[in-house]
Amino acid sequence: MTLVCVATCAGAFGVRGEVKVKSFTEVPEDCFVYGHLRNEAGDVFLTITSHRAVKNGFAVICEEVKTREQAQALSGTKLYVHRADMPAPDEDEFYFADLIGLEVKTTDGKRMGKIMQVHNFGAGDMLEISGTKDVPEFYHPFTKLAVPKVDIKAGRVVIFIENVDT
Repeated sequence: MTLVCVATCAGAFGVRGEVKVKSFTEVPEDCFVYGHLRNEAGDVFLTITSHRAVKNGFAVICEEVKTREQAQALSGTKLYVHRADMPAPDEDEFYFADLIGLEVKTTDGKRMGKIMQVHNFGAGDMLEISGTKDVPEFYHPFTKLAVPKVDIKAGRVVIFIENVDT
């Protein structure tokens, strides 16, 4: 089953074992509404009993964490939910998890590789593309202009590159 990363643990909050959680969802509190928060293997990782908004995230009380030291040890742990538990995206919106593995072609039909990952280094979303024997691995902006067609059902995206003389 496909997992989607919705948040990360950002260490301890306070001294009573609360975990600080930073949400990656468009509406930050939504990271708590898609079911159990899981680890990268898909196992239930945190069972949330309550949460409250704090600066840059949420202070979370969960069954698995009782001390500040336990909460601090979770720092950097990514939290996932099952993709099937999330709502369908709106038209022209995509879950990054749905893009990974899609074939990449140019507007003139040249095969460029597959999407390996989607990143945001601070200046917008970037597709990490595997490349082919003729094209090295590369990054491509994920904007409407740079990626004019995304067809999840067909398993491909079309990218716009001005000069494809590789």
